[in-house]
Formats: sequence, structure tokens, C-alpha cells
Amino acid sequence: MQTNADAQRDLDALTALNLDFFASVQEGDVKRFEEILADDFMSSQPDGTLLDKAKFLELTAQPVTISGLVAEDVRIRVLGDFAIIHGRFDSRSADGKPRRGRYTDNWARRDGTWAAVSAHFHLDQDG
Repeated sequence: MQTNADAQRDLDALTALNLDFFASVQEGDVKRFEEILADDFMSSQPDGTLLDKAKFLELTAQPVTISGLVAEDVRIRVLGDFAIIHGRFDSRSADGKPRRGRYTDNWARRDGTWAAVSAHFHLDQDG
């Protein structure tokens, strides 16, 4: 049975990982993604494509074209050894236009460590 201290530790770890995920997108940090993404990670992109970890890392290695990426309204739900992070994001495209959307990242505790197993994000119609 999980104690309040264990629950808080999970929330703290997942909060930090969520920040790492965002920083890795903004900075094109392939190395950090290699550490926090599960080997079977999958990402749903706004254009409908589904990327495995290798393809996601290839995309991450491309020059970063967004700026000012921030997470808002983050909600973390821990369900035993599985967690779901819901949130909004704001950023600017290469031409300076605002981009807003929502994201959902799924995390699984494997061998005592949280790993991202899937990610999905979409852009708002006006962003």
C-alpha cells in the first residue's frame, strides 16, 4: 500500500520528468530523451503520424523551430505503477506565431523508475 510520502515522491518525480520532457523538446535534447523514454515509447503527432522512439529521437535531433515552450494547467494522475499527465502548452513557431495546444503523456514505473511510454499532443485550431 502506498503511503502519503510515497504518493508525494511519485508526484515530485513526475513533475520533474514533465519539466524535463518540455526542456528536452525546447532544447532538442536527444540524450535526455534517450534516458526518460521507454524503449517501446510511441508518440502521436498533430498530423496523425505515430512515431516510435527511434523516429521521435530523429525528429528531436532536427533544428528546434519553436520558442518559449511552457506547460500550463498540468494535472498528474498516478494509478499505481502507471501515471497520466494532462496539460496545456504555449509556444511560438519559427515565424513568431503563437501555438497552443493540449498534451497527454503516459508514464509507467519499470524496475522502480518512471519512463514515458506514450505521448500525444494536438494544436488548437487557432494555433
